[in-house]
Amino acid sequence: MNVRARTKFLPIGSVLDRYLGVSFLRMFFASLAVVTALFLVVDFFDRVSTFLETGTSLWTVLRLFFYRAPLSISRMTGFATLFSTLFCLSVMARTQEITAMRSSGLSVQRLALPIFLLSLLIGAGTFFWNETLVPSFSHRAEVIYRTEIKNKKQQSLIGTTDIWMRSANSFINIDSFDTKTSALKGITILRLDRDFGLIGFVEIPDSRWLGKRWEARPATEWNFAPDGKLTSKTTNLAPPLVETPDDLKLLARNTDQFGFFDLQKQIADMKSKGIDATNYEVDLQSKLAVPLISPLMVLVAIPFALKKRVNAGLALSFGFAMAIGFSYWVLSAFCISLGHGAALPPWIAAWLPNAIFTLIGLYYATAEQ
Repeated sequence: MNVRARTKFLPIGSVLDRYLGVSFLRMFFASLAVVTALFLVVDFFDRVSTFLETGTSLWTVLRLFFYRAPLSISRMTGFATLFSTLFCLSVMARTQEITAMRSSGLSVQRLALPIFLLSLLIGAGTFFWNETLVPSFSHRAEVIYRTEIKNKKQQSLIGTTDIWMRSANSFINIDSFDTKTSALKGITILRLDRDFGLIGFVEIPDSRWLGKRWEARPATEWNFAPDGKLTSKTTNLAPPLVETPDDLKLLARNTDQFGFFDLQKQIADMKSKGIDATNYEVDLQSKLAVPLISPLMVLVAIPFALKKRVNAGLALSFGFAMAIGFSYWVLSAFCISLGHGAALPPWIAAWLPNAIFTLIGLYYATAEQ
């Protein structure tokens, strides 16, 4: 009874905690390496037709996937945490180690505590990983893809808002580009003379892509007279762009290339200009919700890993991890799409999958005694 009492109130950092932690981390890093490699292989075969069509060199392909690796690691961290928890505890249950720990007075909650604490550290590490390496590496990967593989000219595009482009004898500024409707909003054309002096400008409220050209819309044309006076007239004018919506989508930065605080600034800038930032707000909330996938997956996996029906080892653990991970990502993608469509508030769209899986994990964790 004294041994059971001492074990029941086992302090954090004990030999048992270190044993569980080392076993979990060993499996976690091995799982992360394997699933990241699989993710990159799938990504390669998804792009291989483009590589063959453009005659991309092997060195360029290797550089592209080197710079895509940090984003792939970030996306696979939750799955690696899930699989390592299931496999680590399933193997211990199969070899009766879990039975020995439970017979010594350890509860399921106390047994799972070191793994859960490590998953919180993994979640925090994922957030800082996404803030430091992912944006710069993702941006570099996109530059390689669009300039060296797709042979598109590098343009001065920053996201899909406040876009600056060069045209013949003019500069073009676009307040925002809607990637879903292929619409441009707030177009200003600055007309220049040969000495790059401003001789006038044109304001076009919006324009849409009609399949082969940009739509001509009523615009206001302003011109500087020789005496310095500014005159205006209304005209039907299409944006002088040779780029198609597909070109703009290829050149624009996506939210993976923004850190959390950079994206926060981008949203504030969009709102100050009266531009709808719903999509960016959903993605901003996702940058906080996604790193918490690791502790969430541990919470869900632990009670299932300790049940006899999942004690069959590697194959069944991998299959169960696939089922849980797929269910989470389907639900997450569904909620994010609803958020982008303004059917759900941004914070609900990003956090609802986490809330649902947290409730599931807590229910089974409290039921497992």
